[in-house]
Amino acid sequence: MGTLASALGPHASRIAGQPRLYVDANVPAGLVAFMRARLQWDVLFVIEHDDLRRARDGEHYRLARAWGRTLLTFDRDYLDDRTFPPGDSGGVVVMTAPTDRGYEGLLTRLDNLLRGDGDLPLEGRKLHVHVDWPGLLSPDRVTP
Repeated sequence: MGTLASALGPHASRIAGQPRLYVDANVPAGLVAFMRARLQWDVLFVIEHDDLRRARDGEHYRLARAWGRTLLTFDRDYLDDRTFPPGDSGGVVVMTAPTDRGYEGLLTRLDNLLRGDGDLPLEGRKLHVHVDWPGLLSPDRVTP
């Protein structure tokens, strides 16, 4: 038997019309503020929750899917499909950029793509978003 969050998560994303993210502890608070204020994303930031901030990667991966959220992280470990199979995810976005401003630019590009695609959440897909990212969504993964 699932939880209320797991039952309502997929419906909430369609109703909200905005990306619903589960952001892990390695993403700076300033970027979370950018996602919330500038992009108007629904962001659950694990640092703001005592019971989540020290959870292991596998638990973050599981909870993001259960709650109908796409996991956003800087942690490249999530790109390992054997440990974190795309089909078992609520979607994963791994970001790499040299500066906070670079991250903001990538987030803005991602926002434009997600809102134009209308395909939220990114369930079952992984994106590695970096400065050379072509700005595409694929059925499972984009990592040149």
